[in-house]
Amino acid sequence: MDPAVALADLQTSKPDRVTIVLLSGDMDKAMAAFIIATGAAAMGMRVTVFFTFWGLNTIRRKGVASSAKDWLRRMFGLLNTGGADNLPLSRFHFWGLGTKMMKKVMKQNRMPGVPELMETALDLGVHFIACTTTMGLMGITKDTLIEGIDQFAGVTTYLAEAKQGSVNLFI
Repeated sequence: MDPAVALADLQTSKPDRVTIVLLSGDMDKAMAAFIIATGAAAMGMRVTVFFTFWGLNTIRRKGVASSAKDWLRRMFGLLNTGGADNLPLSRFHFWGLGTKMMKKVMKQNRMPGVPELMETALDLGVHFIACTTTMGLMGITKDTLIEGIDQFAGVTTYLAEAKQGSVNLFI
């Protein structure tokens, strides 16, 4: 389909709600999620991003250790340091070299990074839901996440949002 036609169709049909499940903690995938979220929010749609499993690393505060009670979950939290500015590439990461190269190219092209895209999403009113089930599994506590999380909830809350959405994406 021609992109111009697809955009025109989207603007005329204008779905009311968009939901995005962010499962990945990779920089490129998080960027895709936030670019779509901010684009939809800028078009006046209600957007919800549901962060689960590795996607929770995107909304973790940088340098904050897990306060989980057992050593396994604390260790898991140490291994997944997270933070929007500390995410690896899904491919060609090469122990951080690929990510640095990507960030340099993005800066040269004045493309915002994940932290800036996330801030824009919050400014546009995108709703952030952190999955409580996987927070428990991964030793992530509320105090280790950024401010601006609208809700801490499970899959039923996400499904209630998705049921009303006409665009539901899984990244």
